[in-house]
Amino acid sequence: MKNQIQDLRKIQGFSQEELARRCSVTRQTINAIENNKYDPTLALAFKLSKNLNVKVDELFIFEEEIK
Repeated sequence: MKNQIQDLRKIQGFSQEELARRCSVTRQTINAIENNKYDPTLALAFKLSKNLNVKVDELFIFEEEIK
């Protein structure tokens, strides 16, 4: 599963630290999610979608959709 979080974050002008603050997590957590080293909980996925102004299903791309 890949995600669009880094692209959406940059489009919205947020640093990793700013997005982390808005989602009440650490910058390292945002970095790990962006680099596909950590899958966010459902609650965090909703916080990310709210702060990035997209639906949750717009944040993630399943490998099958890429092929």
